[in-house]
Amino acid sequence: MEYEGQICRAPMERSSFMLPIMVGCSYNRCRFCNLFRHLKYRELPLTQIEEELARVKNVGGNPKKIFLGDGNAFAQKSERLIQILEMIRQYFPECEEINMDATVTSILKKSDNELEAFQKLGVRHLYLGIESGLDDVLMFMEKDHNQEQAYEAISRIQQIGMVYDAHIMTGVAGKGRGLENARALAEFLNRTGPAHVVNFSMFLHKEVPLYQNILDGSFAPASEKENLEEERCLLELLTAEILYDGFHDFIRFRVRGKLPQDKEKMLARLDEKISHTTETNIYSYVQGECPSLEKCDGGDVWR
Repeated sequence: MEYEGQICRAPMERSSFMLPIMVGCSYNRCRFCNLFRHLKYRELPLTQIEEELARVKNVGGNPKKIFLGDGNAFAQKSERLIQILEMIRQYFPECEEINMDATVTSILKKSDNELEAFQKLGVRHLYLGIESGLDDVLMFMEKDHNQEQAYEAISRIQQIGMVYDAHIMTGVAGKGRGLENARALAEFLNRTGPAHVVNFSMFLHKEVPLYQNILDGSFAPASEKENLEEERCLLELLTAEILYDGFHDFIRFRVRGKLPQDKEKMLARLDEKISHTTETNIYSYVQGECPSLEKCDGGDVWR
């Protein structure tokens, strides 16, 4: 597979055949994100996509799950996306599901007929960067949607049989607002019922626009201990049936399980970790390309 940049996909897609249909992210304006900023967005030629499908088939591949990359693949023009989906069905008729990243806005731009056509051609899971439950945080981070729009988009895809999975970020609301964000996110997730929630504790990076907000004081990052406390509050309030993965890579801590049955076990793990995390000025800081993480104290992270 020819691939430009760093592979980025949800952990539940790790066993899927990843089929690049574009390079970078068509949106690429989230203030905190560094995954695609070094790439110039472009769509890959249909001939190149078909060559990759043929290569996999010729070596005996018969994937049951296919993930379309890169960021926000669902924003492709409907005619082009349908061509790609039909091509996949031609090469791999036994493929059970085709999944990809999407944004609330990219869903809202599709008609009901287009959504139904995608579903009939095998699109099953759309991964949405929900990130926060607070509208002012979404606006500040330039997420290009608000909560009302997210409710509408999710309702539309669920009505035609697609599944949505939520990406969220502890720490995205900043210092002192973690519990507020957790309560708002719990309400949103309980109402929308994602199949899977992936929670990445927010990374800090000098190459993203958010860095300037930290320098000028308009955004104060939360410490990783605050992020753990935010996550605990969120899990305590979640009542929907959800598969949950929470990542804190630089402190090498992960909490995961099925809600609600594993909730008490997950809360106990968080309680233990919080009780042993005494530092209140430790942040996850990306050096170079994600996920090369270093542990930095608040005194010199931004010098």
